[in-house]
Amino acid sequence: MENGNKPDAQMPQLAYRNLRFLESADARALRIVSEYFDPQARLRKAGVQHTVVFFGSARVLSREAAIQNLREVELRIKEGSGATLQADLKRARMGVHMARYYEEARELSRLITVWAMKVNKSPRFLMVCSGGGPGIMEAANRGASEAGGRSIGLNIKLPTEQKPNPYISSELSMLFRYFFMRKLWFAQPAQALIVFPGGFGTMDEMFEFLTLIQTHKMGHRVNILLYGSKFWKRVINFGWLLEAETISREELKLIRFVDSPQQAFEILKDDLGRRLGLGPIIKHPFV
Repeated sequence: MENGNKPDAQMPQLAYRNLRFLESADARALRIVSEYFDPQARLRKAGVQHTVVFFGSARVLSREAAIQNLREVELRIKEGSGATLQADLKRARMGVHMARYYEEARELSRLITVWAMKVNKSPRFLMVCSGGGPGIMEAANRGASEAGGRSIGLNIKLPTEQKPNPYISSELSMLFRYFFMRKLWFAQPAQALIVFPGGFGTMDEMFEFLTLIQTHKMGHRVNILLYGSKFWKRVINFGWLLEAETISREELKLIRFVDSPQQAFEILKDDLGRRLGLGPIIKHPFV
């Protein structure tokens, strides 16, 4: 170098600010740990103590949206014909039929939120939690919002991006990379799980809860309600599982079937009221 001067050394980057490293396989453990501590810190800061979790299909529409969709299909049929349109009509009619679950999840969430805000000094004593997306998840967050309460949305990063629904409380809208960490935060603060009709994802989450309770890994009691007895008994033959002795009669008692928002609400109000008490001194699940 001229005059014997050396070039200035480039300042190395702090590891935790190196996004390329943080996205690498070597940093997987750090990503997993962050998906434990970040939600924990946010829930603590918000004063969240317990949750009622709603699971169900992301594809279920509100009654208004389902009826609008049916009208559009019927209009297209008037203008033409064909097997494709008839298949669309069948799907649209099923959409209207399934929309009852959106509206009933919305109403049940509203009932729970109103009650939870009344029974304790803390307005966040018991909060509705969903997977943060559309369908039944949206209905749950929407019902809580319409009751004047706040609610949690635990979203997941998917190849086809699942956007947070607009009814989640902004400070309690979270995004996960790992399904198993998201499942942990569904389970850890949960006092009840309400499972509406859904597909693979809904059943995966439901059986995860049932297995954790069956094997005493949950650490606390959780009410599990299957909403829509006709749907669930057609989808899963629980009686045959019992007859085949792959589950016991006691294990079958882990679930209860419900068919209306009021029925589900009365069960939860009864059980959670006794279990958690109505006073402000509640053991915090994150300690």
